[in-house]
Amino acid sequence: MSSTRALKNRIRSVKSTKQITKAMQLVAASKMRKAQDAEKAMEPYTQAARELLTHLAAQGETDRHPLFREPAKINSRMLIVVATDKGLAGAYDANVLKLYAKQLLEDDKAGIKNQTIAIGRRANRFVSKLKGVNVAAAYQDLPDDPSGAELHAIVDTAIDAFNAGEADVVDVVFTQFISSVNQVATVKRILPAGFEETEEVSEDVRTAEFEPSAEEVLEAVTHRLVEAQVYYFLLTARASEYIMRMLAMKNATDNANDLIDDLTLAMNKARQGAITQELAEISGGVEALKE
Repeated sequence: MSSTRALKNRIRSVKSTKQITKAMQLVAASKMRKAQDAEKAMEPYTQAARELLTHLAAQGETDRHPLFREPAKINSRMLIVVATDKGLAGAYDANVLKLYAKQLLEDDKAGIKNQTIAIGRRANRFVSKLKGVNVAAAYQDLPDDPSGAELHAIVDTAIDAFNAGEADVVDVVFTQFISSVNQVATVKRILPAGFEETEEVSEDVRTAEFEPSAEEVLEAVTHRLVEAQVYYFLLTARASEYIMRMLAMKNATDNANDLIDDLTLAMNKARQGAITQELAEISGGVEALKE
């Protein structure tokens, strides 16, 4: 009886855990769709920026801008590493932090000085345990749509370090959302500024008059370009986080179902064994009375 009671208590505990993981799976799925929608919503803006920069590059304006300056040799680098705040997202944090650690080792071997901007509580915790890592800034609990003061602070810190010569290049280490079954930890460069040139530039851009000047327009557009790239990387990283958390919670829910089935079978066997034992004792008692 005690074994049956213990199994009942364990089944009740697993069912409670299953309810939590199922709820977390549904929440992650909802937030993932919102992150994907936000990522798609910025595509028209990104396309317009590419067209404008393609037009200005054709006129040689980007060659003179300091944010497009390619270093003769990389002596210093800033790494922006993006991880989660809450975990429970499978191998998400392990993959991105492993890639970040690899970048640090490569810089150390090449004699490149580096500094880090850590985004996410897990990234902050990981970086704080490493010796000799120069942390330029740390952020956590960013909103799902990180377009406010936090985004501007991250971008401004990176641009200021680049302009001051403290970082020859600035790279972002994040998890890129490719599909619902494929999320890859990767490294992308945001400084020196770069962009994918478009094959065609619209008539509106080609005939536009720049006020007050093309140089000042380029300055604003370049800053916005870097900001848009960081924003996109944060969005795709957040979408990857939610899909991986959703899958992790789905696996946990499925495992809970399997465990409940196994425990229920064990409980039924224990109950059947107890009933068989009682019947055997009753039968033995009846036979004893007959004698």
